[in-house]
Amino acid sequence: MAMTGRIRSTVPLLRKALCSDSRSGLYPALPELSRNYASVPAKEQKVKVPVTMYGVSGNYASALYISAVKANALEKVESELLDLIEASKKSPKFSQFMKDLSVPTETRVKAVTDISAQAKFGDLTKNFLVVLAENGRLKHIDAIAKRFAELTMAHKGELKATVTTVIPLPPEEEKELKETLQEVMGKGKKVNIEQKIDPSILGGLVIEFGQKVFDMSIRTRARQMERLLKEPINF
Repeated sequence: MAMTGRIRSTVPLLRKALCSDSRSGLYPALPELSRNYASVPAKEQKVKVPVTMYGVSGNYASALYISAVKANALEKVESELLDLIEASKKSPKFSQFMKDLSVPTETRVKAVTDISAQAKFGDLTKNFLVVLAENGRLKHIDAIAKRFAELTMAHKGELKATVTTVIPLPPEEEKELKETLQEVMGKGKKVNIEQKIDPSILGGLVIEFGQKVFDMSIRTRARQMERLLKEPINF
């Protein structure tokens, strides 16, 4: 239980970090995100992003989330994005096409429009893909879909936490870790834990949820100690 004891000792730190990040559900604005992806204007309502996202994928996912909530199409959009990702995995040529910025914009737009029509995607997803194609962002679709899925989970009161350790967590420690994260997130949230094994962290654990990372691995502590030892000593 030593590992879980260390986890519990970080609860105040986790809570403080979460509170500081929850001060706003807004995301940095991108010029190309000003378009309403829905072909029919949705009823105006204020929508707050449940998890603050960062970077290109986070910004696009957040913008799509807001439009999807307003259009009451959250699950439909998520399903269509997942279908697109699965299709790209089965077709290396299609996957390469989305990453190739040398392809003319008109060609990219026509391709995603045709694909959306064939797959019978809704206007929201189709228009979103067109925006990505126009701005050379199709290469980020995998990351955007992942971020969007995280937002959808958060919308439903669910949280996916990825825990990386050297060896699998025993069932009792996984249970206590889940309870600890549940305590941090508060009542009404359901925590789902995904375990990853990575011997290179040497020991300890790394917890990732949302776009937050709490690194308590021996590898990171060793690197911090190494940097500290290299610093000049002032007498």
